[in-house]
Amino acid sequence: MDTRAEDINLWMKDKQDAQVLAICGPAGSGKTTLAKYIYDTNLLKFESGSFLEDIGKICEQTCGLCALQEQLLSDILEDKRKELDVTSYKSQIENALRKKRVLIVLDDVDKEEQVEALLGMEEINTESKIIITSRLPDIQTLFRSRSRRCKEHKLKLLNEHESLALLSWYAFGSKIPMEGFKELALKAAHYCAGNPLALKLLGSLFVNAKDSRKRTNIEYWMSTLNLLEREPNYRIEGILRMSFEYLPFITYRELFLHIACFFIGEDEDYVVKILEPDYCATAGIVTLINRCLLTVSPSKKLMMHGLFIEMARRMVLDESPTNPAKRSRVWCNEDSYTLLRQGMGSETIEGLALDMRMVREEKHNTQPMAFDADSLAKMDNLKLLQLNYVELSGSYDDFPEDLRWLCWHGFPLRTLPSELFMGNLVAIDMSYSKLEVFEPPTVIRPLKILNFKDSQSLVEIHTISRLPNLETLILWNCYSLVRVSEPIGDLKSLSLLNMTGCENLFKASNFSQQQSLTSPFPHSLQRLLLKSCSLELNDHFLNFKRHSFLQYLNLSGNLFDRLPEYNHLTNLRVLDLSFCSRLKCITCLPNTLEELFVTCCKSLEKITFQSPRFGLREIDYQGCTNLLEIEGLLKLVPILKTDERFLGHMKWLKEYQSHEVCLIGDYHLTVDRSRHIQMLYEFGIMSTFLPDIKDPNMTCEYTSKSSSLSFNVPSHDNNHKIKGLNVIFKYILFGEEKYIWPIFAKIINTTKCCEWIYNPMVFGSPKFGDVAIWLSYWAMENLLDVGDQVNVSFIVENGLEVIECGASLVYDDDDDDDEMENDTWQNNVKWDEILVGNLSAFQLSKETYYLCRRDFFKSMEVDGPTPRWFRDSVGYKFDYTEIQGWRKTGRDPKLRS
Repeated sequence: MDTRAEDINLWMKDKQDAQVLAICGPAGSGKTTLAKYIYDTNLLKFESGSFLEDIGKICEQTCGLCALQEQLLSDILEDKRKELDVTSYKSQIENALRKKRVLIVLDDVDKEEQVEALLGMEEINTESKIIITSRLPDIQTLFRSRSRRCKEHKLKLLNEHESLALLSWYAFGSKIPMEGFKELALKAAHYCAGNPLALKLLGSLFVNAKDSRKRTNIEYWMSTLNLLEREPNYRIEGILRMSFEYLPFITYRELFLHIACFFIGEDEDYVVKILEPDYCATAGIVTLINRCLLTVSPSKKLMMHGLFIEMARRMVLDESPTNPAKRSRVWCNEDSYTLLRQGMGSETIEGLALDMRMVREEKHNTQPMAFDADSLAKMDNLKLLQLNYVELSGSYDDFPEDLRWLCWHGFPLRTLPSELFMGNLVAIDMSYSKLEVFEPPTVIRPLKILNFKDSQSLVEIHTISRLPNLETLILWNCYSLVRVSEPIGDLKSLSLLNMTGCENLFKASNFSQQQSLTSPFPHSLQRLLLKSCSLELNDHFLNFKRHSFLQYLNLSGNLFDRLPEYNHLTNLRVLDLSFCSRLKCITCLPNTLEELFVTCCKSLEKITFQSPRFGLREIDYQGCTNLLEIEGLLKLVPILKTDERFLGHMKWLKEYQSHEVCLIGDYHLTVDRSRHIQMLYEFGIMSTFLPDIKDPNMTCEYTSKSSSLSFNVPSHDNNHKIKGLNVIFKYILFGEEKYIWPIFAKIINTTKCCEWIYNPMVFGSPKFGDVAIWLSYWAMENLLDVGDQVNVSFIVENGLEVIECGASLVYDDDDDDDEMENDTWQNNVKWDEILVGNLSAFQLSKETYYLCRRDFFKSMEVDGPTPRWFRDSVGYKFDYTEIQGWRKTGRDPKLRS
């Protein structure tokens, strides 16, 4: 892959070359794979980035392009929870692209309007790079309406060596063919003509044969290749067909066709619930993934290569080339429109999809059109039905009764027809409907999913007990909803409840009183969204005492200033409190929590956990301009707000509390923050960044005009105990670099063979030519003894220069006893991960600790040169790949020995 990416990586570095590069090549040639590799290995060099996959197929869906615009904005603004204005996506994108240095990949683009909608018409930042993948023979047709330059990169197919290695990997799990198979493997690789997709499929075909003995059966390989060679002009299509036909069960083939025709880009769990009863979807999807026929995106969306989608749909078309009524699946809007208009349905049809908004756009007709409900009467075997923005007139007596999935966005009626049979439905999606009252006409035991997203006319829900097995209920943005006649808490199987924006329902006295008689929400809930519901602390809806299964909780955009303790929610993994502008503190969060989002909680000051060890896998505190402490992670407090007795031997800093310093480093922590001098605490290290002040308290025992110094720990009068080490270093900015990280301090106890390498989460950024001071106190009790040889050094990069450094030992007699006892930073903070505590998560080796909360190497190539600052700070004992994947919690747990 490195060789294939070489030219593009050169383009990435060339600021004078075109900003847009198009990777062109035939289907299955590896365009997306190469673009993804380039994206992953270069992303860290940009402020932010976005990878939009399978754009052509997604744009075929209702609001598909709008969803892509929303994803792009969320990605490049680096805030997936930011409130976005859906009415002006294009102008927001243009504004963001003009300001930010970004890397964007637009995968599988096939129309000019897609580029225009996603990149806009304005100039973009000169340091940004845009990569497009496309099968179009003339890529310049995507840029006819703008003067933007686009460089074309013709993708070469794999050579013989690369082809053999790829096929062998999928067939044998090794880049080298199994003994006795080299000649056949070469023949198979040659047949694929260098196409990566064909090589993967053929390799997977051999290894996943029904009879496991066949994978080592030479005769089987020969027979398969002979069969393929009978159609030499249809090589790729032949392999695609064989991959489909060799699926072990007919049920899996039907599952494959349903997904290809109706469910590309849909959530995996959603599709499994719908198709599981008839097609064993749980096991079937695993098989399709193992056969390389299907993939699941990081956001759990079902994705399929365009060649497979085309093959599947062509197979369905071949069932009856001229008569859609005789096909098993009808997904094309034009065919579905004709069938319903002419009432041409038949028992053959198992799935039908129609989106009238897209039909009106294509026909340039904005007038509503109603079909006769009887047009569906003949479709007795219909299981999957999508009627988005379709109006039906007449009686629903003959509506298909075997339906499993009814997706009817924009449902036009105010109530459900009483004669509509829904007894076999597994999923109902009536998003954007005009329903005013929902009442199931009868008990629907199979129903698991009910979605009324953005049904803004919905006022009442009746007899919800008729849905006893409901697992998902979505009332997102049902602003008018004020009455639910029966307690939601009685839905014993409900696992996902989304009531985002149902502010009026929570204000309704009848709902509040009714829910208070029982548990407000079912105890079975695993995911609960109460975003923007105007909830306050005294609302009993915030108590989840009996909800032990809860895994995801979204309370963002509410009015409370604090929360009850949730330490009993031992299964809770994600908590979202973003945009709770009044929230001041969060206390006693459970140890099991993995992700916490407090974006733009402008009043938030403190976050604490059930135990003092910080264990979050992800935390977003962007816009928390008053945040002072995240327990176990850091404290960052203005000296102005700190009682001098808590500063211990550094209480003299109060004299300079009004001085200002610009802090940089952790962007989310420093943006819009007060510039008054701050005290940072992490890892048992207390430090502050100062302007060039002159104070006798900064006089050091040991000094150097360079970036390092050494000394031996002397004996001390009266045998007073060593408490720690004061360290000072002065530095200047001498260049015009925009980015001046990283910055490290390193302390080595040579005698004890221990070293600590520390990168602060924030640090002072001086103006050009000015001097900045980093003053730090390392609490190293029991880590330094008389006679120990100690080395102190500082490592800076990108325009910074150290002009002086110093160190002084701190003893327990340096302040009076009362002040030492009240030295909160050292003695009263019961954090686990401190210098004299448990730093195993940050341990590179037995004697080396890498005290860093970020991954500087996320996008570096494995074989790339070692950065100078890393060599200077860590030396040659470690390769920098040792700290790739570093987190706020240290080394990835999977990589710890």
